[in-house]
This record gives sequence, structure tokens and C-alpha cells, in this order.
Amino acid sequence: MRGALLVAGLTLREALRKRLVVALLILTAIFIGFYLYGVFRLESTLLARAAELGLDRAPRAAQRSYAFMTLLGMYLVNFLASLMAVLSAVGSVSGDIESGVMQSIAYRPVPREQYVLGRWLGFALINAGYVVLLSVGLLFGTHLITGFLPPDPVPAVALMVLSTLLLLTLTVLGSSVFTTLASGIGVFLLYGIGWTGGFLKTLGVATDAPTLTRLGHVASVLMPADDLWKGASNYLLTEEIRQVLNLSGGFIPFFGTQPPSVGTLLWTAAYMLLALVLACLAFRRRDL
Repeated sequence: MRGALLVAGLTLREALRKRLVVALLILTAIFIGFYLYGVFRLESTLLARAAELGLDRAPRAAQRSYAFMTLLGMYLVNFLASLMAVLSAVGSVSGDIESGVMQSIAYRPVPREQYVLGRWLGFALINAGYVVLLSVGLLFGTHLITGFLPPDPVPAVALMVLSTLLLLTLTVLGSSVFTTLASGIGVFLLYGIGWTGGFLKTLGVATDAPTLTRLGHVASVLMPADDLWKGASNYLLTEEIRQVLNLSGGFIPFFGTQPPSVGTLLWTAAYMLLALVLACLAFRRRDL
């Protein structure tokens, strides 16, 4: 594992050298600033309306607005993290081969499987840190402005990190087998299949259509990222928002009211492990 740790360290230094980390910090600050400005304007509007009614603070109904804003913000965080996972690692292996960098690395005493593991570990640290940083900034900033904090944000962020690592692992697998372009397209298609499957499953349950539900389950097996997000959103719901979603009959497919099942978590872990093993085996046999 010493070789894997060495490659992970080189990956982190490469991210710093290419200013990936700097770009992430700048873009994160822009996104959080833009979002929190919207929250601030919402808070100011609600307080102004409360003052017109002779109230010294925003009515309790304002908490629903803050809760929906937080859900929307975390949905965007999850989406941005998914894009980041694919775009950051799409050339993790194939990019080095196409640029010729792999020719110099191949002669060093680092086994190929440790090279893949090291690249995965380096990008995993970057992407997990990105999700945590973005989530904490959004939640803490919203709390400072409005005083609102979701009921249980820690498991929600943990599930978002898991979803991001799943996409990252599949991207590394694709990069170990295919070209950079083909790998990126393939993982994005899988992500789209998972999102579509989640929509079909929700629609099938709401309309009592077993065929749609079965199609949704098959798509979720191929890509459980949407199930993980809906499980994460469950921990962000207040009771009022949960009741609204339940009364909607499932016609709001972007959020979930149940935690992820044990089977989903086990399958996600097994899926990641299998993809990582296949990436190591594929790269071991790949011509450079």
C-alpha cells in the first residue's frame, strides 16, 4: 500500500499544481455567496411582511420557506458534487496514458493496481472534502441568517459523500478501461439512468403502475445514486415538510421521506468495491 499512498500524495499535489483546489474554493465561495444572498433576501422579505402585520418576528410559516430553501440548496450541492466527481477523475488513468505521462510512471516500482488505488484515494479525498465543505458552508450560513438547521444533517452529508464516491469509483473504472471521452460519457449516462429510474419509481408508486416501479428498481440497481440522495434528503426534512411530501402522494420526485434501506447501502458498498477491483484488473492488462 506504500505505492498507493505515494500516488495519492502525488494526486493531491497535482491538484494543487493545476490549481484545481484553488478553483474549487473560488467556485464554492461564489456558489455559497449567491445562495446565502438569496436566503438573506428571503429573510428580509419575511421580516418586512411580519412588521407590516405588527409582528416582531417572522411567522412560524417562514420555517417552511427556510426548510425548502435548504432542501433546494442541498439538492444543488449533491448535483454539483456528482459533476465534480466525474469531471475531476475522468482522466485519472486514461488522461495519463493519452498524455504520455504513464510511460515514465510505468518504469517506477509501483504496481499498476496500487497506481489505480492511489489515484482513487487522492480524488476521493478531494471530492469528499468538497462535499463536506460545500454542505457545511451552506448549512452554517443558512443557520446564521435564519436560525434554521435541518433535523439531522450529519447522516445526510455522509450519504451525499457516499453517492459522490460511488460516481468517482465508476469514473476511475471507466478511465482504466476506456478513453477519457468515452469514460465521461458512459458515467454521465449511468447517472442519467439512475435519476430517470428514481423518477419512474416514484411515479410508479404514486400512480400504482407496477411496470414503472420495476423499471425504476432496475435502474436504481445499475446506479443507486438517486436512492442515496433521497435517503439523504429524508434526514433534512422537518415534520411539516415531510407531511407535505406525504400528502403529495409521491408526485415530488426530488426528495425522499424514507432513509435508505440496508440493502441499498450494502449494494452500494459492494458495487464500489467491485468497480475498484475491476479497475485494478483492467489497468493491469491494458496496453500503455
